[in-house]
Amino acid sequence: MRDMMGLMKQAQQMQQKMADVQAELDTIEVEGAAGGGMVTVTMTAKGAIKSVRIDPALMVPDEREILEDLIVAASTDARTRAERVMQERMAEITKGLPIPPGMKLF
Repeated sequence: MRDMMGLMKQAQQMQQKMADVQAELDTIEVEGAAGGGMVTVTMTAKGAIKSVRIDPALMVPDEREILEDLIVAASTDARTRAERVMQERMAEITKGLPIPPGMKLF
């Protein structure tokens, strides 16, 4: 019975830590870039886009599709970085806990 109480206490602590990390992820910003930095997208670690910066040299009407592709690529890069930050934070919380491989907590 004592082991069960300890396990419940650990679960409550982990739940609180996860809530804290979720709140923190709203404040962490990552930046993705494409086109050698000519397009950058800034988003939170949870994926909310905060800003898009475009080098004025890309503002050529005939090359609109290139610009659109670069925005998508920069967004994808930022999202990849955000997911990495999320995984790192979760690894800190779950360190030492017997969680099955591949189990997603977010």
